Amino acid sequence: MSPLTDTYDFIIVGGGTAGCVLANRLSANPKVRVLLLEAGGKDDYIWVRIPVGYLYCMGNPRTDWCFRTESQKGLAGRALNYPRGRVLGGCSSINGMIYVRGQKADYDHWRQLGNIGWGADDVMESFHKLEDFAAGDLGMHGTGGEVRIEKQRLHWPLLDAIADAAVAAGIPKRASITTSDTDGVGYFSVTQRRGLRWSAATAFLRPAMKRANLTVVTSAVTQKILFEGRRAVGVEYLEGRALKIARANASVILAAGAIGSPHLLEVSGVGDGARLKSLHIPLVHHAPGVGENLQDHLQLRCVYKVTGAATLNERVRTLFGKALIGAEYALFRSGPMSMAPSQLGLFARSDAAMETPDIEFHIQPLSLDRFGEPLHAFPAFTMAPCNLRPRSRGAVHAISPDVATAPKIDPNYLADPHDRLVAARALRLTRRIVAQEPLRRYAPVEYMPGLHFESDDELASAAGQVGSTIFHPVGTARMGQDAGAVVDERLRVRGLDGLRVVDASVMPAITSGNTNAPVMVIAEKGATMALKDAGF
Repeated sequence: MSPLTDTYDFIIVGGGTAGCVLANRLSANPKVRVLLLEAGGKDDYIWVRIPVGYLYCMGNPRTDWCFRTESQKGLAGRALNYPRGRVLGGCSSINGMIYVRGQKADYDHWRQLGNIGWGADDVMESFHKLEDFAAGDLGMHGTGGEVRIEKQRLHWPLLDAIADAAVAAGIPKRASITTSDTDGVGYFSVTQRRGLRWSAATAFLRPAMKRANLTVVTSAVTQKILFEGRRAVGVEYLEGRALKIARANASVILAAGAIGSPHLLEVSGVGDGARLKSLHIPLVHHAPGVGENLQDHLQLRCVYKVTGAATLNERVRTLFGKALIGAEYALFRSGPMSMAPSQLGLFARSDAAMETPDIEFHIQPLSLDRFGEPLHAFPAFTMAPCNLRPRSRGAVHAISPDVATAPKIDPNYLADPHDRLVAARALRLTRRIVAQEPLRRYAPVEYMPGLHFESDDELASAAGQVGSTIFHPVGTARMGQDAGAVVDERLRVRGLDGLRVVDASVMPAITSGNTNAPVMVIAEKGATMALKDAGF
């Protein structure tokens, strides 16, 4: 039987953060027919809504692609689990909910690379349009937008002491750290509403699904992009076992993320010609930059045992403690079940010569050996610095013409000597903060990585042992004007018609902070461009 076919103006591949924003903005025009295809299921899983549910969503095939990296030389040969959302809302349905814009210099750098319309002044309007900051406009935040941003609903005296220690080490307190332009310590704001996760699906997609011109299909795995000559005209996808074809009058928009978008491009014949030939994939368009330029933030999980401090480690070790946690959330939507993975944040410089902070700390009143493993039996906290602007570059590439075969993911962590130096400096800064007087009453003792690491080389080696992804892959279909760029400044795939990429993969350089908020801005701007270019 021939595949069933339907026609739309825009086809969005991927119902994650970017896809939800795109679906909302494109379908707001009643003249436009929009199809959104999501390989995962609906976001009606209870642990998607409860903030602490990320523990049960990551590594769960119901909500996570469950990718895994190649063994990393810079991480002592370890391979890492690499969570990516496979559910409506994508990573915004399983992430840490932390809202950080990045630095103005990040976007000005994009503009300096030739990407007109992406400077700091250009993106700021989009941030303000999207935001609904609960604390009101403090001179830098938007209100009334779809993205609800609130303060966290719990308190740990130990984290207050860490913040005071950072101040004693010369890092000022800040009322808001939703930007990372200046040094400062403060509590992260989160994408929540009254103690519930506020994902992109909740904020953007659910209201738009009431519109007759938007069709959302879940459990729809896109097999390939369809071309007529050099124009993308639609996609082939599986809905259950049924093979279907959807045609696009205006454009196909890939919003499958920094892993999914380059993978789909390659299996569809867009990528490096020699690579595709080796996989027996017919070449549609030679684009050697597809899958290259992978960047990610590597966090270094430093654990300190403490005495006389309340931490989550001991609260969850008894049935009574767990019952109290559950009761607090049920009654007040507060407490540990409402918490993001990291509550306290800190931006600092690895070297005084840096113009802006290049290190971000995620600080937690808990500890464990690895994500997904049980909390330690002793009271402890974690300080996890990451290099905000790594120089190491990795890649994501198809290893089979079958889209169902997971791609090869190689972040190439700590390959650049400068990244190893920044890691060593970050670990030294961690020790300097912890040694300050406000923390002495808790007698912190370094458990990981351990005080026997002292020299730069030893600390870089330690970074490889305690380093792990903080889930911010970007850059694998970067925008630019050079031969290695995959999309232009209007997010159109260079050399082809009717095809765009609108997600984290288009970032030419990673932003200096958590990446969810910038992805929403990319989608906001991308939708405007797509509508204008199509004449709507």
